[in-house]
Amino acid sequence: MTNENMTDLKQICAQFDFKGTFSKAFPYGSGHINDTYKVETIEDDEYNYILQRVNHHVFKDVPGLMENIERVTSHIREKMEGIEGANPDREVLTVIKTLEGNAYHKDVEGNFWRMYIFIWDNRSYDLVDTPEKAYEGGSMFGKFQAMLADLPGKPLNDTIPNFHNIEWRLDTFEATLKKDPVDRASQIPEEIKFVRDRAEEMKTILKLGRDGLIPQRITHNDTKFNNVLLDQNDKGLCVIDLDTVMPGYVHYDFGDSIRTSTNTAAEDEADLSKVEMDINLFEAYAKGFLEHTRDTLNEVEIDHLAFAGKLFPFIIGLRFITDHVDGDNYFKIHHEGHNLQRARAQFKLLQSMERQFGEMKAIVDKWR
Repeated sequence: MTNENMTDLKQICAQFDFKGTFSKAFPYGSGHINDTYKVETIEDDEYNYILQRVNHHVFKDVPGLMENIERVTSHIREKMEGIEGANPDREVLTVIKTLEGNAYHKDVEGNFWRMYIFIWDNRSYDLVDTPEKAYEGGSMFGKFQAMLADLPGKPLNDTIPNFHNIEWRLDTFEATLKKDPVDRASQIPEEIKFVRDRAEEMKTILKLGRDGLIPQRITHNDTKFNNVLLDQNDKGLCVIDLDTVMPGYVHYDFGDSIRTSTNTAAEDEADLSKVEMDINLFEAYAKGFLEHTRDTLNEVEIDHLAFAGKLFPFIIGLRFITDHVDGDNYFKIHHEGHNLQRARAQFKLLQSMERQFGEMKAIVDKWR
């Protein structure tokens, strides 16, 4: 995290039209991309806030990204205001405008800043350890998807082109193998065969989209469990981290959730015997997701939700193995061979799903 002194942060906050009097600001959370601060106000009856410097090296089009977030949060807020007992200030991110009425402030050094209302009394978890939590995750991302199914106007901005484009990822992998810049390709024949054996099957979602059988929708694209805030009773509260909200297929959100929420081990587990998909967590998540989306998704989309579970360990494993061959330039590694270890864990998770695929499809059919 880049150091900012209190005076700097106070001056940045002064660019925003927030209620209350600035008291203090301090680093908050564990995010790796943006620099995040909690801003506390003096008054007991005013909100506190989240202030973030958006990483414009990762997100090249911050104005486009913030336009997406504004459109999505405004649409959800409008719907929530018609729901009795809903509290939009806690259940959807609230963008605080600048004094000029913009969704972000650009400072003299070219940094982009934004402010949200701080959502109080929340919990978040990195790991899903019960079916109840898996259900809440599925329910929250399903509700998010369903609420945005009728967003009017033009498509959202594509904030990271080709983010989940499996054809592009496969082409990049083959090109990296050919270059083999640090002479590692010859050491991973099994992993290369694993990828190539499944490459055609993994293009299924893209092909369905091209054939017009499934529509592009608004997708979150980073549906790990800690991007859902829960309340003090572990009930779903709010979907956060909307930087990657853009056009995509519903399978991207469902698949990445299954990859991250049902794994019995860490993403980079070295002992592959520990890596399995927990079918009970899969069922709880699918139930929660489909309760909100079954009326907005078409039959072909629902038919391929179970497949989406397999797609994401493949995509992420492919990205890890590509980075390993390339010399570890993208993902931060903590030791030699870390990206290879990560890839092997993802591929083991995929094999576990392949064994349980019949059950996964039956569960989706049960709750559709």
